[in-house]
Formats: sequence, C-alpha cells, structure tokens
Amino acid sequence: MQLTDIAEQFEAMGVSVVAMTYDSIEILREVAEDEGIGFTLLRDEDMTHVNRLGILNDTDYEPGQRAYGVPYPGIFLISSDGIIRAKFAEESYRDRPDFSDILAAAAEL
Repeated sequence: MQLTDIAEQFEAMGVSVVAMTYDSIEILREVAEDEGIGFTLLRDEDMTHVNRLGILNDTDYEPGQRAYGVPYPGIFLISSDGIIRAKFAEESYRDRPDFSDILAAAAEL
C-alpha cells in the first residue's frame, strides 16, 4: 500500500494520516496487521461519507453487486477545523492520485 510507504513523510509535516473504506471492521483489522499499517483505518458504515462527499462510483457497479459502494479513489487534505483544503481524485479504481502532488499540497497547508 503506497500510503503506508509515505505516511511517515506526512506525519513529519504534522499531518495525520487516516484511511476510510466500506470494509468490515474484521477486514480492516486483517489488512492493518497484514500490511503493517500504523495509521487509523475507519469504516464508512452504510457508505454515509462516500455519499455525502459525492464520490460513490455508481457507474461501474449496480446495487447488489459485490463491489457496489466502492468510492472513486481519492485523498482529501482536511484542516484541523474540518475544512477540506485539497482534494485529489481519480475516476478509475485502478488509478491513484500522485503522492508527490499530495505531499507538496500538504507542505503548503
């Protein structure tokens, strides 16, 4: 997981790293252990945040399909007062935002 590889760079800037998925708590625990993830993993129960942020990938998957609920891949930089300061997103689940751009944006916050 690329985010795991650079999480220390964010933390050195005073930026907390948190990841959110719709996976079960059990899967999140397994992934954290298997991948050695040291940052917080959150569960987006019922896709509440995915829907509120408007990042649900509802073009590739229909309700009832196993992958329904997958958000478009993205990273948000959120200030301590809860305001989204930057957003990086991709349209395909196979693509990920460029972490050098994200690190640069985080350094400017």
